[in-house]
Amino acid sequence: MLQKAGVSFGLEIEITKHIMPGSGIGSSSASAAGAVVALNSLLDDRFSKLELVDFAMEGEKLASGSRHADNVAPCIYGGFTLVRSADPLDVVTLDFPPLWAAVIHPQIEVKTAEARAILPKEVSLKTATRQWGNVGSLVAGLAKGAYALIGRSLEDLIVEPVRKPLIPQFDEVKAACLSAGALGGGISGSGPSIFMLSKDPETAEKVQTAMRDVYSRTDIEFNTYLSEISGEGVRVVAGQE
Repeated sequence: MLQKAGVSFGLEIEITKHIMPGSGIGSSSASAAGAVVALNSLLDDRFSKLELVDFAMEGEKLASGSRHADNVAPCIYGGFTLVRSADPLDVVTLDFPPLWAAVIHPQIEVKTAEARAILPKEVSLKTATRQWGNVGSLVAGLAKGAYALIGRSLEDLIVEPVRKPLIPQFDEVKAACLSAGALGGGISGSGPSIFMLSKDPETAEKVQTAMRDVYSRTDIEFNTYLSEISGEGVRVVAGQE
């Protein structure tokens, strides 16, 4: 990024965060996105958001072995994004209704590179067609604010079946959250975190409680998070650490 900017100075970055590596909630993308946005501020915002995503993908490559934008793009743009292509990079921002995410992070590590290695090399046309339908209907559901359609579309037929054995109590958590009113959800990133979406904060709190209840019956330590989906991406806040 400094080379492309054509500047002669360097910089030292100190990162303080509370997201464990291998959590599935964007530890590496938080660092990469935060670094490029901060540096862009020092460079008088000369780079576009799309260019910042491209730079941040280099950080993801260092962390996981591949240049991917599925985390850094929404971090930088905010809200929901569709990465139509990684090469050449093409990011589409999506409209969406108010949504709240509840996340449970079991204190175990699932490394992104290892989680990628177990993915199937081939997918049947029948499965792929159904999954493409889910992607299309999810985009439509977000654009229309159709909560029921969003819920029906949160179905992962390719990744979830092979990765969920890495996550203790995954099926139990998902069932409990749906019973508590969640629209749907699944594995967050490469795991072990699990996310569930709700249409209002009251339901999201019930979903968070359901998650906690399941893991409270195990010996596994965990953290939970609850947040509205923000339409604003990474930003520099003056005077704050």
